Amino acid sequence: MGEEKLRTPYFLVDEKKIRRNLEILREVQRKTGCKILLAQKAFSMFSVYPLLRQFLAGTTASGLYEARLGCETFGGETHVFSPAYREDEFEELLSYVDDIVFNSPSQVRKFAERAKRAGKSVGMRVNPECSTQEGHEIYDPCAPGSRLGTTISKFDPDLLPLLDGLHFHTLCEQDADDLETTVIAFEEKFGSYLCGMKWLNLGGGHHITREGYQIDRLIRLIERLKKTYGVEIYLEPGEAVVLNAGELVSTVLETMENGIEIAILDASAACHMPDVLEMPYRPPVRGGAQPGEKKYTCRLAGPTCLAGDVIGDYSFDTELHPGDQVIFEDMALYTMVKTNTFNGMRLPSIVWQSESGEKTVVRTFGYEDFKMRLS
Repeated sequence: MGEEKLRTPYFLVDEKKIRRNLEILREVQRKTGCKILLAQKAFSMFSVYPLLRQFLAGTTASGLYEARLGCETFGGETHVFSPAYREDEFEELLSYVDDIVFNSPSQVRKFAERAKRAGKSVGMRVNPECSTQEGHEIYDPCAPGSRLGTTISKFDPDLLPLLDGLHFHTLCEQDADDLETTVIAFEEKFGSYLCGMKWLNLGGGHHITREGYQIDRLIRLIERLKKTYGVEIYLEPGEAVVLNAGELVSTVLETMENGIEIAILDASAACHMPDVLEMPYRPPVRGGAQPGEKKYTCRLAGPTCLAGDVIGDYSFDTELHPGDQVIFEDMALYTMVKTNTFNGMRLPSIVWQSESGEKTVVRTFGYEDFKMRLS
């Protein structure tokens, strides 16, 4: 399929690049015996699940719908964690999952026995109170006042007979050194409770497939934990599965000047890449650089009525003109799952590029997708 037949904006997901990531993850599993799960909160393009299932052990979910999607379209093991479960959804949730993680002693007391009777593995998420992030408090589960995970002061050893494992998740786009720091803090507080348990889940945020990631250090850490505690080790990365494997392709609709050159795109920060506004996050642009580094500096902005619908300022070798394409890189993770139809914006199409380079439109969206979200 030629590029001219694809209407922008669209996500392009590259099979060759995903396979490269999956090969790395499979090698970690092979060398350590750990199990790696796809965190669907970062990537839930289920048409790709048959490929991912060849490499990964299963999926993790944050609630009923993700759990159902993982169970029905991925297979393997289906794990779920939520800060709090709904009573009116719990029985249905149990029909999809193999492993359910609770956030607090009160949630364990309320639901764990029912989960055990249904044959499910039960865990608790703990908070080792060890922050290793800088500048991303929105993604720091160990930040002061965090609602995610039980601290040691609130941990109730009387619940241990109900638990098969412990879970912590503290990282965001980080390396094995930060994981090791967190593990040490976890062991100091909770290590004694692992005796007799079946598994330990190290959560997500592991940038395993990033160039330069300390894979050997990760492997040594996993091997040590298995030897010390005799537990199975789980990792549940999201970004690492599709890191640098997707793009958001957009088109310049108009250019203008107001103290700075501005290019209005058919892609929106607010609708198509909300992390740009939430974190904030500066997505890489093919051929683009920091303002002033190249000859022409331009502000890339979206077409909605939101004054702050601005992606960022970039510089290019040549001026941008209506009809030019602007390609945002590393857009398969989180961006795709967070899109919305604010202002009646069309959602980007989803395009799959096979290893041979052939492009296939997996899904397009239109007016009904906007209309049917409301009543």
